[in-house]
Amino acid sequence: MATKKIKPPTRRQCGAMQAHFRLLETDPSFRRNQMALQDQTARRMVSSLIIRIPRVIPVVVHVVYNTAAENISTTQIKSQIRALNRDYAATNADKSKIPQVWKGMPSESGIQFALATKDPSGKPTTGITRTMTTRTSFGTGDTVKRTAQGGKDAWPTKKYLNIWVCTLAGGLLGYAQFPGGPSRTDGVVILNTAFGTNGTATKPFNLGRTATHEVGHWLNLRHIWGDTEDCSGTDFVEDTPNAATPNYGKPKFPRISCNNGPNGDMFMNYMDYVDDDAMFLFTPQQVVRMWATLDGPRSQIGT
Repeated sequence: MATKKIKPPTRRQCGAMQAHFRLLETDPSFRRNQMALQDQTARRMVSSLIIRIPRVIPVVVHVVYNTAAENISTTQIKSQIRALNRDYAATNADKSKIPQVWKGMPSESGIQFALATKDPSGKPTTGITRTMTTRTSFGTGDTVKRTAQGGKDAWPTKKYLNIWVCTLAGGLLGYAQFPGGPSRTDGVVILNTAFGTNGTATKPFNLGRTATHEVGHWLNLRHIWGDTEDCSGTDFVEDTPNAATPNYGKPKFPRISCNNGPNGDMFMNYMDYVDDDAMFLFTPQQVVRMWATLDGPRSQIGT
Protein backbone atom coordinates (compact mmCIF):
# COMPACT_ATOMS: atom_id res chain seq x y z
CA MET A 1 0.00 0.00 0.00
CA ALA A 2 1.37 3.42 -0.95
CA THR A 3 2.43 5.75 1.83
CA LYS A 4 0.27 8.85 2.12
CA LYS A 5 2.34 11.87 1.17
CA ILE A 6 2.48 14.70 3.69
CA LYS A 7 1.82 18.02 1.98
CA PRO A 8 4.29 20.83 2.73
CA PRO A 9 2.83 23.33 5.22
CA THR A 10 1.60 26.69 3.99
CA ARG A 11 1.62 28.33 7.45
CA ARG A 12 4.56 28.46 9.86
CA GLN A 13 4.27 26.30 12.95
CA CYS A 14 7.18 25.71 15.33
CA GLY A 15 7.23 22.97 17.95
CA ALA A 16 9.97 24.44 20.16
CA MET A 17 7.61 25.42 22.97
CA GLN A 18 5.98 21.97 22.95
CA ALA A 19 9.41 20.44 23.49
CA HIS A 20 10.23 23.14 26.05
CA PHE A 21 7.16 22.54 28.22
CA ARG A 22 7.67 18.77 28.02
CA LEU A 23 11.22 19.13 29.33
CA LEU A 24 10.13 21.52 32.08
CA GLU A 25 7.73 18.83 33.31
CA THR A 26 10.01 15.81 32.94
CA ASP A 27 13.53 17.10 33.62
CA PRO A 28 14.06 19.03 36.89
CA SER A 29 17.63 19.93 35.91
CA PHE A 30 16.37 21.61 32.74
CA ARG A 31 14.09 23.86 34.78
CA ARG A 32 16.98 24.80 37.09
CA ASN A 33 19.35 25.39 34.18
CA GLN A 34 16.84 27.60 32.40
CA MET A 35 16.28 29.69 35.53
CA ALA A 36 20.03 30.13 36.04
CA LEU A 37 20.52 31.12 32.40
CA GLN A 38 17.67 33.62 32.58
CA ASP A 39 19.28 35.30 35.62
CA GLN A 40 22.62 35.45 33.81
CA THR A 41 20.98 36.75 30.65
CA ALA A 42 19.00 39.41 32.50
CA ARG A 43 22.23 40.82 33.94
CA ARG A 44 23.80 40.85 30.49
CA MET A 45 20.77 42.58 28.99
CA VAL A 46 21.00 45.42 31.50
CA SER A 47 24.58 46.17 30.45
CA SER A 48 24.05 45.21 26.78
CA LEU A 49 27.66 44.00 26.91
CA ILE A 50 28.86 41.78 24.09
CA ILE A 51 32.46 40.68 23.79
CA ARG A 52 32.42 39.94 20.06
CA ILE A 53 35.00 37.28 19.39
CA PRO A 54 33.58 35.76 16.18
CA ARG A 55 32.39 32.22 16.81
CA VAL A 56 32.33 29.54 14.11
CA ILE A 57 29.97 26.75 15.12
CA PRO A 58 30.55 23.31 13.58
CA VAL A 59 27.35 21.78 12.26
CA VAL A 60 26.44 18.17 11.60
CA VAL A 61 23.32 17.61 9.50
CA HIS A 62 21.61 14.26 10.07
CA VAL A 63 19.39 13.46 7.09
CA VAL A 64 16.80 10.88 8.19
CA TYR A 65 14.78 9.67 5.22
CA ASN A 66 12.15 7.12 4.24
CA THR A 67 11.92 7.93 0.53
CA ALA A 68 14.53 8.96 -2.01
CA ALA A 69 13.05 12.47 -2.20
CA GLU A 70 13.58 12.91 1.56
CA ASN A 71 17.29 12.10 1.17
CA ILE A 72 18.08 15.71 0.32
CA SER A 73 21.17 16.61 -1.66
CA THR A 74 24.45 17.94 -0.38
CA THR A 75 23.81 21.02 -2.51
CA GLN A 76 20.57 21.69 -0.63
CA ILE A 77 22.33 21.24 2.71
CA LYS A 78 25.11 23.66 1.77
CA SER A 79 22.51 26.21 0.66
CA GLN A 80 21.11 26.16 4.21
CA ILE A 81 24.51 26.82 5.75
CA ARG A 82 24.89 29.81 3.41
CA ALA A 83 21.44 31.06 4.42
CA LEU A 84 22.28 30.81 8.13
CA ASN A 85 25.51 32.73 7.63
CA ARG A 86 23.72 35.42 5.60
CA ASP A 87 20.99 35.94 8.19
CA TYR A 88 23.23 35.84 11.26
CA ALA A 89 25.65 38.27 9.62
CA ALA A 90 22.78 40.62 8.64
CA THR A 91 24.01 40.61 5.05
CA ASN A 92 20.63 39.56 3.64
CA ALA A 93 19.67 41.87 0.78
CA ASP A 94 15.98 41.76 1.67
CA LYS A 95 16.58 43.71 4.89
CA SER A 96 15.97 46.72 2.61
CA LYS A 97 12.27 45.88 3.01
CA ILE A 98 12.31 46.66 6.74
CA PRO A 99 10.07 49.66 7.57
CA GLN A 100 11.95 52.93 7.92
CA VAL A 101 11.37 53.15 11.68
CA TRP A 102 13.43 49.95 12.19
CA LYS A 103 16.00 50.36 9.40
CA GLY A 104 18.78 50.63 11.98
CA MET A 105 17.76 47.50 13.88
CA PRO A 106 19.33 44.59 11.93
CA SER A 107 22.24 43.40 14.03
CA GLU A 108 25.22 41.36 12.92
CA SER A 109 25.71 38.55 15.43
CA GLY A 110 29.35 37.58 15.02
CA ILE A 111 28.19 33.96 14.75
CA GLN A 112 29.01 31.79 11.74
CA PHE A 113 28.18 28.19 10.88
CA ALA A 114 30.22 25.59 9.00
CA LEU A 115 29.69 21.93 8.23
CA ALA A 116 31.98 19.90 10.48
CA THR A 117 35.22 18.71 8.90
CA LYS A 118 36.09 16.16 11.61
CA ASP A 119 33.80 13.58 13.15
CA PRO A 120 33.76 12.72 16.89
CA SER A 121 36.69 10.32 16.31
CA GLY A 122 38.77 13.00 14.64
CA LYS A 123 38.36 11.52 11.16
CA PRO A 124 37.56 13.66 8.09
CA THR A 125 33.84 14.14 7.49
CA THR A 126 31.48 16.04 5.21
CA GLY A 127 29.46 17.06 8.27
CA ILE A 128 26.50 15.09 6.89
CA THR A 129 25.08 11.74 8.00
CA ARG A 130 22.38 9.82 6.14
CA THR A 131 20.03 7.36 7.84
CA MET A 132 17.29 5.40 6.12
CA THR A 133 14.30 4.81 8.39
CA THR A 134 11.06 2.86 8.31
CA ARG A 135 9.36 5.84 9.96
CA THR A 136 7.29 7.97 7.62
CA SER A 137 7.27 11.01 9.93
CA PHE A 138 8.39 12.31 13.32
CA GLY A 139 6.99 14.66 15.98
CA THR A 140 8.44 16.74 18.83
CA GLY A 141 9.13 13.70 21.04
CA ASP A 142 12.79 13.49 19.95
CA THR A 143 12.54 10.03 18.38
CA VAL A 144 14.37 11.37 15.31
CA LYS A 145 17.35 11.88 17.63
CA ARG A 146 17.59 8.21 18.59
CA THR A 147 18.96 5.49 16.35
CA ALA A 148 17.00 2.86 18.28
CA GLN A 149 13.74 4.63 17.43
CA GLY A 150 14.30 5.07 13.73
CA GLY A 151 16.36 8.25 13.87
CA LYS A 152 20.03 9.06 14.37
CA ASP A 153 21.92 9.56 17.64
CA ALA A 154 23.47 12.99 18.18
CA TRP A 155 27.12 13.71 17.81
CA PRO A 156 28.57 15.25 21.03
CA THR A 157 26.42 18.33 21.52
CA LYS A 158 29.08 20.33 23.34
CA LYS A 159 31.16 20.22 20.14
CA TYR A 160 28.55 20.27 17.36
CA LEU A 161 25.26 21.91 16.52
CA ASN A 162 23.22 18.85 15.55
CA ILE A 163 20.54 19.50 12.93
CA TRP A 164 18.18 16.67 12.04
CA VAL A 165 16.36 16.97 8.70
CA CYS A 166 13.33 14.72 8.30
CA THR A 167 9.62 14.60 7.54
CA LEU A 168 7.69 16.16 10.42
CA ALA A 169 4.01 15.46 11.09
CA GLY A 170 1.31 17.83 12.29
CA GLY A 171 2.18 20.73 10.01
CA LEU A 172 5.44 21.45 11.87
CA LEU A 173 8.30 23.21 10.12
CA GLY A 174 10.76 22.55 12.91
CA TYR A 175 11.59 22.66 16.59
CA ALA A 176 14.63 23.23 18.78
CA GLN A 177 15.81 22.46 22.29
CA PHE A 178 16.54 25.48 24.44
CA PRO A 179 19.88 25.56 26.31
CA GLY A 180 20.21 23.53 29.49
CA GLY A 181 18.39 20.39 28.40
CA PRO A 182 19.63 16.80 28.05
CA SER A 183 22.76 16.61 25.90
CA ARG A 184 21.59 13.52 24.01
CA THR A 185 18.67 15.45 22.47
CA ASP A 186 20.24 18.89 22.12
CA GLY A 187 19.89 20.49 18.72
CA VAL A 188 17.45 21.48 16.01
CA VAL A 189 14.98 19.52 13.86
CA ILE A 190 13.85 20.89 10.47
CA LEU A 191 11.29 19.69 7.95
CA ASN A 192 13.05 18.54 4.78
CA THR A 193 10.89 20.75 2.51
CA ALA A 194 11.70 23.83 4.62
CA PHE A 195 15.48 23.32 4.65
CA GLY A 196 17.81 25.30 2.43
CA THR A 197 17.03 27.32 -0.67
CA ASN A 198 16.96 24.74 -3.46
CA GLY A 199 16.19 21.08 -4.04
CA THR A 200 13.00 20.08 -2.22
CA ALA A 201 12.68 23.42 -0.37
CA THR A 202 9.13 24.58 -1.04
CA LYS A 203 7.54 28.05 -1.02
CA PRO A 204 6.76 29.92 1.16
CA PHE A 205 9.56 28.32 3.24
CA ASN A 206 12.37 28.09 0.72
CA LEU A 207 14.81 30.78 1.89
CA GLY A 208 16.31 28.85 4.80
CA ARG A 209 14.57 30.95 7.44
CA THR A 210 13.05 27.97 9.31
CA ALA A 211 16.58 27.02 10.39
CA THR A 212 17.35 30.68 11.14
CA HIS A 213 14.30 30.73 13.45
CA GLU A 214 15.00 27.38 15.13
CA VAL A 215 18.71 28.08 15.67
CA GLY A 216 17.51 31.29 17.32
CA HIS A 217 15.66 29.10 19.84
CA TRP A 218 18.80 26.96 20.27
CA LEU A 219 20.52 30.24 21.22
CA ASN A 220 17.70 30.94 23.74
CA LEU A 221 15.58 33.39 21.75
CA ARG A 222 11.81 33.28 22.30
CA HIS A 223 8.93 34.05 19.97
CA ILE A 224 8.30 37.80 19.84
CA TRP A 225 4.74 37.48 21.19
CA GLY A 226 5.96 35.64 24.28
CA ASP A 227 3.82 32.54 23.59
CA THR A 228 0.67 33.94 25.12
CA GLU A 229 -2.24 35.46 23.22
CA ASP A 230 -3.38 38.06 25.74
CA CYS A 231 -0.46 40.55 25.71
CA SER A 232 0.87 39.18 29.02
CA GLY A 233 3.82 37.29 27.51
CA THR A 234 7.38 38.41 26.92
CA ASP A 235 10.32 37.39 24.78
CA PHE A 236 12.63 38.92 27.45
CA VAL A 237 13.93 41.43 24.88
CA GLU A 238 13.24 45.16 25.20
CA ASP A 239 13.73 46.22 21.58
CA THR A 240 10.99 44.00 20.13
CA PRO A 241 7.54 45.51 20.72
CA ASN A 242 5.13 43.42 22.78
CA ALA A 243 2.79 41.54 20.43
CA ALA A 244 -0.48 39.72 21.07
CA THR A 245 -0.20 36.74 18.73
CA PRO A 246 1.99 35.26 16.03
CA ASN A 247 1.81 36.86 12.61
CA TYR A 248 1.46 34.68 9.51
CA GLY A 249 2.01 35.04 5.79
CA LYS A 250 2.98 38.51 4.58
CA PRO A 251 1.43 41.13 6.90
CA LYS A 252 1.15 44.77 5.95
CA PHE A 253 2.92 47.37 8.09
CA PRO A 254 1.82 48.50 10.60
CA ARG A 255 0.01 45.65 12.34
CA ILE A 256 -0.95 47.01 15.75
CA SER A 257 -1.65 44.89 18.84
CA CYS A 258 -1.11 45.21 22.60
CA ASN A 259 -1.30 49.03 22.34
CA ASN A 260 2.01 49.02 20.50
CA GLY A 261 1.12 51.69 17.93
CA PRO A 262 2.00 53.55 15.85
CA ASN A 263 4.56 51.02 14.59
CA GLY A 264 2.91 47.85 15.85
CA ASP A 265 4.35 44.34 15.83
CA MET A 266 7.88 43.71 14.54
CA PHE A 267 6.48 40.89 12.44
CA MET A 268 9.50 40.95 10.12
CA ASN A 269 11.65 39.58 12.96
CA TYR A 270 13.07 36.09 12.47
CA MET A 271 11.33 34.97 15.67
CA ASP A 272 7.79 35.56 14.38
CA TYR A 273 5.77 33.14 12.20
CA VAL A 274 5.66 35.01 8.88
CA ASP A 275 6.75 33.49 5.55
CA ASP A 276 10.44 33.23 4.73
CA ASP A 277 10.29 36.20 2.34
CA ALA A 278 8.71 38.42 5.01
CA MET A 279 11.28 38.02 7.84
CA PHE A 280 14.51 39.99 7.77
CA LEU A 281 16.23 40.69 11.10
CA PHE A 282 17.47 40.02 14.60
CA THR A 283 17.64 43.05 16.91
CA PRO A 284 20.66 44.19 18.96
CA GLN A 285 19.13 42.90 22.20
CA GLN A 286 18.37 39.54 20.63
CA VAL A 287 22.07 39.30 19.75
CA VAL A 288 22.99 40.13 23.34
CA ARG A 289 20.73 37.28 24.43
CA MET A 290 22.44 34.91 21.97
CA TRP A 291 25.85 35.79 23.37
CA ALA A 292 24.72 35.29 26.96
CA THR A 293 24.03 31.71 25.84
CA LEU A 294 27.32 31.33 23.97
CA ASP A 295 29.24 32.64 26.99
CA GLY A 296 27.20 30.39 29.30
CA PRO A 297 25.82 26.91 28.61
CA ARG A 298 27.11 26.81 25.01
CA SER A 299 30.58 28.19 25.76
CA GLN A 300 32.37 25.00 24.65
CA ILE A 301 31.01 24.94 21.13
CA GLY A 302 32.82 26.57 18.22
CA THR A 303 36.05 28.44 17.74
